[in-house]
Amino acid sequence: MTPVTDVPVIEAPVIEVTVEFDAWRRAVADVEDLCRRAAAEALSRAPRGEPRGEVDVLLCDDDRATRLNRRYRGVAGPTNVLSFAIGSSGAPGGAVLLGDVAIAFETVAAEAAASRLAIADHLTHLVVHGVLHLVGYDHATAREAEDMEALEVAILGRLGVDDPYGPDPQAEEHASLA
Repeated sequence: MTPVTDVPVIEAPVIEVTVEFDAWRRAVADVEDLCRRAAAEALSRAPRGEPRGEVDVLLCDDDRATRLNRRYRGVAGPTNVLSFAIGSSGAPGGAVLLGDVAIAFETVAAEAAASRLAIADHLTHLVVHGVLHLVGYDHATAREAEDMEALEVAILGRLGVDDPYGPDPQAEEHASLA
């Protein structure tokens, strides 16, 4: 039997994770796997997503994020997550190179502490958020923000992460004890 060569092969997304700042490994168990799961779930659930897309996640420090933010956005200082959409095809029939997501450790750790979140949950949210930007989602208008947040909440729920936009669970717990 001759194999059929003109039928497209459906492949899993290609998700590369680079841990440039080792504090990520100390703070989050299996951080690379967490990022891959979050990115894959975002790609599989996003209506505009590309399941065969390639995404690179960079786990860096605030210094690196500051340099990236200044160079590519003209903004001084670090930010929690940066997304760099590429959206170009590699080899014919190959995966679409969706882009890169960079996430800054110190900013994420401070935000998680201030919100009383586990760093792993906040990181999961930011990976999902960054990947959704790569596939065309934005939050420039109230309507876009609503749509993107609803999709993030649905994806995070599938990953076992509570709604980051909902009420503060610890505030509710304290209220119920009063």
